Amino acid sequence: MARRSSKARRRPKAKPQGILELNAQGFGFVKTAEGEFFIPASKVNGAFPGDLVEVSRLSGQSPDRHYADAARKPSARVARVIMRARDTLIGRYEVAEPFGVVVPEDPSVPCDIFTLRSDAPQVNDGDLVEVRIVEFPTRNSAATGTVVRVLGSESDSDIAIDLIIAEHQFETEFLPAALEEAERCSLDAVLATVQGYRDLRDEFIFTIDPVDARDFDDAVSLERKGSNVVLGVHIADVSRFVPFNSSLDMDARRRATSVYLVDRVLPMLPERLSNGLCSLVPEEDRCTISVKAEITPSGSVSSYEVFPSVIRSKARLSYEQAQAILSAANRALPLAETKAALTGCETPHGSLPLSDEAISLLSDRIPQLDKLAKSLFARRKKDGCMDFDRVEAKARLDGEGRPQEIVYRRRTAATELSEEAMILANSLVAQWLTERGLPCVYRVHDAPDGDALHALYEVLQESPLFSDVNKRLFCSGEPHTLQDVLARVKGMPQQELVNALLLRAMKRAVYRTELSEHYGLALQTYCHFTSPIRRYPDLLVHRMLKEAFFGHSATYEAQRNSLSWMAEHSSHMEREAEKAARQSQLTKIIEYLEQFIGQSFTGIVSSVSSFGLMVRLECTATGSLSVEDLGEEYFSYDAERQMLVGTSTGMRYRLGQTVDVVLVSAKPRERRMRFKLASDFA
Repeated sequence: MARRSSKARRRPKAKPQGILELNAQGFGFVKTAEGEFFIPASKVNGAFPGDLVEVSRLSGQSPDRHYADAARKPSARVARVIMRARDTLIGRYEVAEPFGVVVPEDPSVPCDIFTLRSDAPQVNDGDLVEVRIVEFPTRNSAATGTVVRVLGSESDSDIAIDLIIAEHQFETEFLPAALEEAERCSLDAVLATVQGYRDLRDEFIFTIDPVDARDFDDAVSLERKGSNVVLGVHIADVSRFVPFNSSLDMDARRRATSVYLVDRVLPMLPERLSNGLCSLVPEEDRCTISVKAEITPSGSVSSYEVFPSVIRSKARLSYEQAQAILSAANRALPLAETKAALTGCETPHGSLPLSDEAISLLSDRIPQLDKLAKSLFARRKKDGCMDFDRVEAKARLDGEGRPQEIVYRRRTAATELSEEAMILANSLVAQWLTERGLPCVYRVHDAPDGDALHALYEVLQESPLFSDVNKRLFCSGEPHTLQDVLARVKGMPQQELVNALLLRAMKRAVYRTELSEHYGLALQTYCHFTSPIRRYPDLLVHRMLKEAFFGHSATYEAQRNSLSWMAEHSSHMEREAEKAARQSQLTKIIEYLEQFIGQSFTGIVSSVSSFGLMVRLECTATGSLSVEDLGEEYFSYDAERQMLVGTSTGMRYRLGQTVDVVLVSAKPRERRMRFKLASDFA
């Protein structure tokens, strides 16, 4: 009997989906559940960087065969755009009557945007503008849009930073209602104590922050209790002034974080709160939430408590001042010599002259804090925490915003003692909320991906330093094995690169409402609690603590139900803020390096591709060295070992290799530099 044919149509197989990442050269990548795909420049099909796209595999070889095969990624084309990442972009306006053409600042955006000149006759040729895209490009039509605003001209001194702000769509003004609420805020310490805040104003409490800090979230205290010590961490009670769903809260929620750019700060809260009522300035009453923990000499917590408090900070120290006091105390210097050491430190913003009594007390407390920090860290290291010791390069600007020099910030004993105190407080608060069954926005760091570690392992094997590293343990992310890799390069020229490569293999820490470990810190429970002036998740944690201290409020259920999406939004805004901060620093560092065009530098190869090398200078800025500039011979790309190999001479260029280069171009606004081999100029 013949089989009856079915008229039912087969459902087509779903195509892979993911976020498109585009390179300045036009090609891109899409990471999907089925793996990562290489997208040739000719197959982007009008998609923009950041778009959620659907891809179709390409049969046969792609036009970019060399790169695709070398990278061992299947080639695909963008079949369709599912969701656009944004509908605005920044670019340079060019008059081409009857049109105005906006050339995107981002070189990875694949096309120009056409506007009608008659819609924006006031815009001048060369102005930098924000354009809203009305029609995205298709195979048959160009992209069109309308000019939203003029950001300035290319000659403006601070235009590069303004462009970064516009690119990330950061808010620079607070709503009038939020400002009005901030102005109405006031602090009544007596009322707070009546409401149940513990009065700690007679305790010796002090702050330690960067010398240029303007808002002080946290303060510390230390008391002896037999052979143990009681560490106090006191955090500004921002939630007292920012009620849930108020105008202040709505503004802070959208921002989710303060943004620290090279020449300015975009605060999460208005200045009246961030630098005023919430900031733990010396000799002013402030409401706080305190964590007090009794700690044994081995670094274990024997008991702890969390409670609302009123404090009065007795001293404001910079990290440099704290380091000077620690050094003087370790050498048992008398008071007069300690005071002399302090006079050589830059006076921090918001500080008051330190009395002899304060210096004497600090000379006792800071060494104790240092000893405590070392025991806390040793305990976490035993549990497998990661210790990335990296140098931070920053451009120091003059009053006109011009870079004058590049300064380097390194970790010191003073920064570490503050960090360990905050890490402990964050961990204990997360534990406290979890034990009471209250919701929490946890800070979560998942274990690294095995594939990423495997790729890094193959690269590390090029160095004899790592020849005996256990592959199975390394690729599984066994913490002590990774610690060992970091320890092997400590103090060596390769340290920065190995730190950067291992960090690159790590997953990002994020905010979630589900309890999970923090792999990097080797902690089972962790949250962000210590910076509510500048981070919205910390404010959320404070509100949950208040629900426990004073009983559930009328908004408790609404708050709890909103935590998940607030956590996701905060994770996103944190990434944007960090990216913008790096971009702003890099802009000014490259602007500083412009004066050295034609001069030689020694750098380290920080990445390798079929197109050439990226070379990292001591100041952390990187520039490109094209494969065409490596010599006359053909270089093949070994993706597994991250290496370029000359087919005639066998000349190799690999990660971590030292190369002498000459700076041939520097473009601050584009954040790009280009090098050539120094030997070409010999």
